[in-house]
Amino acid sequence: MSGSAVGTDSPAAAAETAAATRTVTQKDQWMVESQVFHTYQHYSSLPSKAQFVLLELQRDKHIEFLTKGLRQLGPSFSVLDANRPWLCYWIIHSIALLGDSVDDELEQSAIDFLDRCQDPEGGYGGGPGQASCFSILYLPHLATTYAAVNTLITLGGYRSLSSVNRWSVLMTLKQFIIFSMHHGGEIDVRACYTAISVASALSILDDELVQNVGNYILSCQTYEGGIAGEPGSEAHGGYTFCGFATMLLINEANRLDLARLIDWVVFRQGVEGGFQGRTNKLVVFVFVRVRVYVIVRIQHSLQCNRRKIDQGGVSALMQRLHISLDEHFVVSAAGEGDCSTESTESSVRSDLSEGEQSVEGTSFIVDETRHNREEGHQTDLDRVEGGFRDKPGKSRDHYHTCYCLSGLSVAQYSYSEDADSPPLPCAVLGPYSNLLEPIHPLYNVVLERYYEAYEFFSRR
Repeated sequence: MSGSAVGTDSPAAAAETAAATRTVTQKDQWMVESQVFHTYQHYSSLPSKAQFVLLELQRDKHIEFLTKGLRQLGPSFSVLDANRPWLCYWIIHSIALLGDSVDDELEQSAIDFLDRCQDPEGGYGGGPGQASCFSILYLPHLATTYAAVNTLITLGGYRSLSSVNRWSVLMTLKQFIIFSMHHGGEIDVRACYTAISVASALSILDDELVQNVGNYILSCQTYEGGIAGEPGSEAHGGYTFCGFATMLLINEANRLDLARLIDWVVFRQGVEGGFQGRTNKLVVFVFVRVRVYVIVRIQHSLQCNRRKIDQGGVSALMQRLHISLDEHFVVSAAGEGDCSTESTESSVRSDLSEGEQSVEGTSFIVDETRHNREEGHQTDLDRVEGGFRDKPGKSRDHYHTCYCLSGLSVAQYSYSEDADSPPLPCAVLGPYSNLLEPIHPLYNVVLERYYEAYEFFSRR
């Protein structure tokens, strides 16, 4: 009798025990999944015309939200005082992705502001005086240098591009054997990426800067396949993008274990379609952009951006990388049945992409097909009042607006066979007016502005 009672109660007891041992991350993740699936159900219950309207990108509202932030921010933003070039970049890049630009007054103000953030000896600080020899801390920083340079490239034009003292930047970078974020600062993969990206974008990348960088990043690739911030640490989505992009820029990406890298990236996707930054962590939207960048960069750059990527010295690498990737897959698939290069590419291509935006409040990104991913992305993260957020229940902000739009742009152009031709309507979820400007995935600047900067700096 007692044995029967124990047997009857044990499933309930086991469930209670499991519930009691859930971690905070697990609870948060399950909450996100519940909200996302609720949004899916709501969307699928709507008539097709209503679904189409729901998927429209709220372009004007986004631009209004972004422009307002560029003009004035509230007192709560004082905690970002050392990140002001980043705010410029997130906002101005987002506006450019939407096919718009700031007015002449705002453009002039942005250039003047960033010029006051620039140190005479090279690099940019987090705000005026923060990178000056007259300040208490002499700290031009690689992260804010990257943000400032990308902002000025995005603004474009002679006044903006000529304001960068690029030879002083080069001299500053050459003070490092392996890059650190600032003098006496941390040495990690972020520093490698921001330094190499800035040098490449300014056409000052040389053999001296590249020396030892590839070896360092290679030492950061973990047994899982992702890339950590430093040797011996855990693989992380942000560092994986930084490391992979850097290896592409220095023409050493074929040294990485690309097959294992892709495995690690795709296995970070959860059942709701979002991506986690690390194994067993909560999904975060910004990592969707990271994952799509890493995977799509292997395919998208090979197949879509062959035109002027040559000018950045990447095209030949892309062709070699394509061969290396094929070889990785063939070797890893040996003895596992029919895994031809063509079928492998097809399966990888079916996993690439993501989406857009517009329901009122939940996070969406689906796993099965490219359009499913775009639907998810599109229904949740686009706030009715403009701007994007991280996940359901979070507030909109300029950071996630920037990277949601950047990831969406990559997704929209990921299947284009010709870099000179816009995507077909079937590649854009919702109305074709949702199409964003294409970006250069290595620098995350609008492609047209990258070309302009390349022409400008390569002649000087």
